[in-house]
Amino acid sequence: MDQVKRGRPRAFDAEDALEKALDVFWEHGYEGASLTALTEAMGISRKSMYAAFGNKEELFLTVLARYERGPGAYVRESVRAATAREVAEAYLDGAVRAGTQPGRPAGCLGVRAALAVGVTGQAVQDILTAWRAQSQDNLRERFQRAIAEGDLPADADADLIARYLTTVADGVSVQATGGASSADLQPVVDAALLHWPPR
Repeated sequence: MDQVKRGRPRAFDAEDALEKALDVFWEHGYEGASLTALTEAMGISRKSMYAAFGNKEELFLTVLARYERGPGAYVRESVRAATAREVAEAYLDGAVRAGTQPGRPAGCLGVRAALAVGVTGQAVQDILTAWRAQSQDNLRERFQRAIAEGDLPADADADLIARYLTTVADGVSVQATGGASSADLQPVVDAALLHWPPR
């Protein structure tokens, strides 16, 4: 029978600490987020961080999952839209919205973190590459279904459309990180859909 671990209760709010860690990783990328910056923002010691969340890489993975459920939820939710065009609109509008939130770091956590990863962060780089590839795969599968249902032309290239949208979304993130506002970026994503394949 498993014994319940006993000890002093945590003297910090784990959810709040993770939210603070999310902002640090989002602002500085994986390697740019030092343990000192993380623990200071979280309001805990390194010992408490390791005990509660594991090492830096494990903390980042927890934070990435949190981002995916929160600001980055548009990636997963967009493929549920009724039509292929609505999927594309939801995906690109979501990229603009997530990357230009008041009071949060600009751009996409996954893109920012991946752009600033060196040799010591290779494992995280690989995780982020797979994470972004999964988003593209989900879009491609949704567009393949749209082709089968007649919502997209039979000769539409589902892979190309998915790659196009993720490339535009990544560009939105880079532009937002450089200071572009929602008002700057919304017309760009609208223009990206001007030549959407007709049914």
